[in-house]
Amino acid sequence: MASPVKLYVYDLSNGIARQMSLQLTGRQIDGIWHTSVVVFGKEIFYGQGISITNPGRSHHGRPLQIIDMGETALDEQTFTEYLHEIRQHYTADKYHLLDFNCNSFTNDCVGFLTGGSIPAWIKDLPTDFLSTPFGAALRPTIDAMYRRPTPGQIPAPSPRDPQSASSLLQSVANRAAGSSSTNGYLPTPAATPLQATASVASPLQLCTNPHTLNSLFRTHRAVTVFFTSQTCPPCKMVEPVFERLAEDKASEGVAFAKVDMGVGLGGEVARAWNVRVTPTFLFFLDGNKVHELKGVDAPELRTQVDLLIYQAFPPHPHTSLNLSSIRSISLDPILFPQVPAFQTAQSKLDGFIDASSSMDAKQKAKCKQTLASPVIPFLQSRFATKINPNIPQSRVHAVCSEWNKVTATLVDALPTAELFPIVDMWRLAILDEAVANWCATGSASGSSPIHMLLDKAVSAIASSDTTAVPRNFLLTTLRMLANGFSHVTLARTLIDGRSAATPNKTASTRQNLTSVLVATLLHTDAPVRTAAASVAFNVAAHCQKPLIDAQRNGRRGVSVKIDDAEGDWEVEMVSAVVEAIGRETQSEDVVHRLTASLAFILHLSPYYEVQLKPLLDVLQARVILLAKWKGGNGGLGEQGLSKKDVRRLVEEVARNLCP
Repeated sequence: MASPVKLYVYDLSNGIARQMSLQLTGRQIDGIWHTSVVVFGKEIFYGQGISITNPGRSHHGRPLQIIDMGETALDEQTFTEYLHEIRQHYTADKYHLLDFNCNSFTNDCVGFLTGGSIPAWIKDLPTDFLSTPFGAALRPTIDAMYRRPTPGQIPAPSPRDPQSASSLLQSVANRAAGSSSTNGYLPTPAATPLQATASVASPLQLCTNPHTLNSLFRTHRAVTVFFTSQTCPPCKMVEPVFERLAEDKASEGVAFAKVDMGVGLGGEVARAWNVRVTPTFLFFLDGNKVHELKGVDAPELRTQVDLLIYQAFPPHPHTSLNLSSIRSISLDPILFPQVPAFQTAQSKLDGFIDASSSMDAKQKAKCKQTLASPVIPFLQSRFATKINPNIPQSRVHAVCSEWNKVTATLVDALPTAELFPIVDMWRLAILDEAVANWCATGSASGSSPIHMLLDKAVSAIASSDTTAVPRNFLLTTLRMLANGFSHVTLARTLIDGRSAATPNKTASTRQNLTSVLVATLLHTDAPVRTAAASVAFNVAAHCQKPLIDAQRNGRRGVSVKIDDAEGDWEVEMVSAVVEAIGRETQSEDVVHRLTASLAFILHLSPYYEVQLKPLLDVLQARVILLAKWKGGNGGLGEQGLSKKDVRRLVEEVARNLCP
């Protein structure tokens, strides 16, 4: 008789992740998920070893969600035997909040019981978190938590770690490792755990059923599998070598899995791949077996792992080139921090409000009053004086909320030409981290002032020739967008967010941003082109930073996911930048910023060989760049570029990155 299998889902953060994640990580994370399996009238989960309790009676309280995982044809005794077999792997000292946790256990159990898998939004949470700069920065802290004898005791936060994040981690760790209200634990062996499986830093996966291994194939291009058994002496000899490889090569993109043929469905996994002896090592690329190694041969094992990494992640063709100028470019964004004359801007905006026929007297009074206080005093206190008061974040958010409502009213009521003072105020304000975080949070719901003003620019450009769009509005909008990259959280919303003007949320902010860039890079006004080139640089640097960091740190296998839309966007950006460089005959700064933007896009792009290289040939990018370098017809004067660093960069990009 089939028995139902349920997945109980809990939020270890108690709702804090939903409230704080966007501000801290730049990505909305609705919960830090703990799961348990409910089958045969019992709730089974992993924390302090494998724990069993009555459904809904664990220390986690009531589940936030119950998911039907189907039915199992196995009987309770078979499942109990399976739990006893895997207990030596799921011990308290091997628990890790990100790499080997309750969700690893439930996914293993669900795979054994039903052949299915827990939902991707639960499994992929650690990957999503670590892909953010905040997550990557906290990884060492989390690792340190689980290298200590007692999980959940974290080191004191460094000055760079927000206290709120430290508290959240402490709370989550304590709840994840807690052990109250349980009816019993499966006994765990006292043997000292192997280092690779005990450390959070090593992604050595324990596969006790076919589904767990198949999940690895879906999430990793390169997988090395070690088939072993507890009664195999040669396995004990080569096991430390395999674990060392797992520790040393993890950052290069390969996953390491161990299958004990005597545990769970390990024998079934072995039969599926025709493995009959131990130790046997199988090497997989994109889910296909590419090599098999039997016996104890440590040098050959290392060689095959290196070969697999090379096959999965061949070095980018540009990594072997001498690109000293490109690699010395700072990844810091170009910003516009100039403080305007606030009283002049306020007076000008008040005049526009008074003259408006689209607002009633009450709306006009509200807008003028909000600008007079609290907006202008707030901006003056943050930017116009040497003393920077420590304004509570709640107060900053209150000011931004009031100001945002006024901005929405003005965007609807005033002509585009009269919006530049309010844009310029936001341009300065988002340099403040608290304001930037507030704007990033608002971006999730499409209510950010940055998005509203960007949408206004897109509409203005779409409805007329770019030169007909008021110059002051374009200039201040571009400078505001450039400043949007001063903080990672806001920068992410500009690249990955959604448009507030599109009801069905199908138009991405990046598309709107690109539309404005393509139009303004060719503007007749030099300051507008300079601002546009600055935004192009910030966009390129932000998008390429993960690849550049990985290459500089010697990591392999860290790359963007190949995506047609991403490749098409790079094609559009390269086309616009090359054309803008070709047409620029006045400003060496514009040429410098555009060439740096082009260098960032081309340097480590996964689309270079297939899409960008042929495009550069068609566009004659090398000819265009060398014309700027040499001078004369098509250049900036007869002598060409005057600054040595600009000349070196332009020549390096032309001769090395352009066919």
